[in-house]
Amino acid sequence: MSAQRITEIPFDGYAIGGVSVGEGHDLMKQVVGMCAPLLPEDKPRYLMGVGLPEDILAAVALGMDMFDCVIPTRFARGGTLFTRTGKLRIQDKAYRKDRYPVDTGCRCYTCQTFSRMVLRYLFFSGDPLAETLATIHNIAFYQDLMAGIRDAIAAGGFDAFQEEWLRRYTLKKSRARA
Repeated sequence: MSAQRITEIPFDGYAIGGVSVGEGHDLMKQVVGMCAPLLPEDKPRYLMGVGLPEDILAAVALGMDMFDCVIPTRFARGGTLFTRTGKLRIQDKAYRKDRYPVDTGCRCYTCQTFSRMVLRYLFFSGDPLAETLATIHNIAFYQDLMAGIRDAIAAGGFDAFQEEWLRRYTLKKSRARA
C-alpha cells in the first residue's frame, strides 16, 4: 500500500487524497480509516479536498489533522450557507421576509449586519456583495467548527462534541429556523 511506503520517506507531514471525488461519505470514511493508522501520529495528517462538516468530523475521529476544500466558498457563491443546524439555501422563498441573521449563533460580519431577507435580495438582484457576504459567513462557520474541534480534543471530549454537533446540525431538516 502506498501509505506504508510513503512513510519510509521522512516528510514533515503526510496526505491522503482522492477521497473527495464523489464517492460518498461512507467510502471516504472507509478509505481514511484504512490509511490514517498507517501514517505517523507525530506528524501532521492532511486530508485533501474534503470539506463538508460531517466529513471533517468523521475524518478527525479517524485521526486526520488538516483539511482544505473549496466547499465553503463554492457553496457561498451559489447561495448555500452553513449554519449550526444545517445548510440554508438563501434563495428559498421562505427567506423573503426573514429578518433573522443567517445563523442566530454566529458572530461574523454578515450575521451581525444583514438579515436573510437582505442577503436573499442581494442574490436575486445579482449584486456581487451577496457572494462576498455569504463567503464571509461560511468561512467564519468553518473557523468556528475547527476551533470547537480543537477545544474538544484538548479537553479530551471530542466524541461527545462530535455527537452533539452532528445532532444539532441535522436539526435543520426538521425545523424552519436556524
